[in-house]
Amino acid sequence: MSHDKHAIAQEAARVICAAQLTDYAAAKRKALERLGLPTRTALPDNAAVQQAVLEYQRLFGGDEYHEHLRAMRTVAVRVMRLLAEFSPRLAGGAVSGAVTAAHHVQLHLFADKAEMLDVFLHERGIRFEQDERQYRYPDGSVEAIPLTCFEVDGLGVDAAVFPEGEMKRPPVNITDGQLYKRLTLDAVETLIASIASPTA
Repeated sequence: MSHDKHAIAQEAARVICAAQLTDYAAAKRKALERLGLPTRTALPDNAAVQQAVLEYQRLFGGDEYHEHLRAMRTVAVRVMRLLAEFSPRLAGGAVSGAVTAAHHVQLHLFADKAEMLDVFLHERGIRFEQDERQYRYPDGSVEAIPLTCFEVDGLGVDAAVFPEGEMKRPPVNITDGQLYKRLTLDAVETLIASIASPTA
């Protein structure tokens, strides 16, 4: 990576963590401004920014960062147990650890009909909002996937409901350009156990 790209990635990470952003593109534009670089300067890819966020949080996040990450993963476990019939998988920032307080817990669920999740939550008195999210696949296709959003212990949970049988067809994570990592409940519980306090 060139010197400029490295500097932009580091500055973008500072922007993301300090301003609680989730939009990497906006953070990179802000980094260009802060560094006084031309708008046409070649930018680092999102994977480089994600790595810089992880490094920044390791250095400066302290107990607050580790406690927040643990809280996200703990909420994920609770919700995954509740939604066991939808074969839940944890995805996104709570998997990589590249998160701020602005990030939501991202779950990938699987059902014949997305409405099944809405009915499930409604019957249990859980308030939610309906939306959709665009996901890109390795073949270049883009699909709109139903998204159900709710809160647990003050943390946002975004549950994308994919068609039944698409568990082995993960879309591309725009953050790092790789296929989404989808963790099972057991894997998330292992992650929680692996989070060590920086002061330990």
